[in-house]
Amino acid sequence: MEEKNLREFMLKENEEFRKLHQQHQKYEKDLEKFKEKSYLTEEEKLKEKELKKKKLALKDKMYYLMKEYRKSQG
Repeated sequence: MEEKNLREFMLKENEEFRKLHQQHQKYEKDLEKFKEKSYLTEEEKLKEKELKKKKLALKDKMYYLMKEYRKSQG
């Protein structure tokens, strides 16, 4: 199954994957707010960096779940 199709399938069928995806989307939306600003305070820079790390961790977890699903399908 192609990655895009598998992601869509997992969103429908796997609650954990769906929750991770929703949180990932929330972090993306939060990061967009920082991109709109022409200047970030030091506190905002730290928050942005933290959000990027959290978002990446969620992405890693989602890819892990996809990998495990592929393994289980033989």
